[in-house]
Amino acid sequence: MRILFRTVLWSTALFAALVGTVLASTMFGSVSLDAGTVVRAMLNTLAYPSDVGLDPGQVGVGEHTAGVPVPDVSYTQPLSFDVERTDQIIVEKVRLPRIVLGAVVGFALGTAGAVMQGFFKNPMADPSIIGVSSGAAVGAVATIAFPVTMPFGLQTAAFVGAILAAFGVYFIATQGGRTPVATLLLAGLAVQTFLGAGVSFLLLNAGEGLEEAILWLMGRLRYSNWGDVGSTLPFVLLLFVVLLAYARDLNVMLLGEEDAHALGIDVERTKRLLLAASALVTAAAVAVAGIIGFVGLIIPHIMRLIVGPDHRILIPTSALAGATFLVLADTLARAGPGPAMPVGIVTAAVGAPFFLFLLRRREVHAL
Repeated sequence: MRILFRTVLWSTALFAALVGTVLASTMFGSVSLDAGTVVRAMLNTLAYPSDVGLDPGQVGVGEHTAGVPVPDVSYTQPLSFDVERTDQIIVEKVRLPRIVLGAVVGFALGTAGAVMQGFFKNPMADPSIIGVSSGAAVGAVATIAFPVTMPFGLQTAAFVGAILAAFGVYFIATQGGRTPVATLLLAGLAVQTFLGAGVSFLLLNAGEGLEEAILWLMGRLRYSNWGDVGSTLPFVLLLFVVLLAYARDLNVMLLGEEDAHALGIDVERTKRLLLAASALVTAAAVAVAGIIGFVGLIIPHIMRLIVGPDHRILIPTSALAGATFLVLADTLARAGPGPAMPVGIVTAAVGAPFFLFLLRRREVHAL
């Protein structure tokens, strides 16, 4: 009960901080909006599905097409507050999708970071340690550099690249049905190096797409829309629930694999599930936002210092803190004059000095 109480208490506080951060970030921009206008505009965006039908769709090329029914969902907006049309568009179409997607991505990276640090028993571990980010980079940059030859869109190619890299690392490190953590770490570093060379080669051949590729590699939320949120949020929440369900097993595995096995944990099965879910949740985040560093490294470490190493508390608090941090970072990214910076620049600029501060205070220690 005590653990449950602490989890609820910390999660409630961090969720309140996230809501306040989202509200403040939505108010901020080239056109400033007051809190009342933002709240009313947000409430106006609420909707629920009221009717579902099927529209005939066409799949194929040229004469070789076939009719495929496509779901057509109608939504009803129960609230209609009086808000100027321009302000409503700014909140609903421009700022809120970007902010909400930033929260979802931060939530995913915070979750994966907490799990990876516990899995590797190393506070230096982050979600990209098994090659997810590098694989996503290869897929995305290949799509930008060779759009004619790539059959997928950028986000799909990034997601597929991330998953192939992660599972490739797993299969390389697995021998005789066992996956030693040290071997997995070394395999991940080797694959990251190899894929980094692939990204460099693709950038040399990106041509006119070079700028777009570099901006994607820096992490960006600028072109976010509600479609990105709708395709990412359910996936991230599902995987978060899966990882949280294995928080106790992860706690036991910190004692060592032999002790965990003696206590009834199927160690290899749990390792496979944790790796797969962490890779998938990271891939979902990277596919829509590009490579955003330090969120999955710094946030779980900070929360571990605050709430302790129990993953039943650490995973949800790291997720909510990661969401808040990335929303704040993206707000700073669009704060300066001129075009908004990629959010990855801000997370690295803020995260690296803070991590060095922790090192100087010797707060970084083995799990």
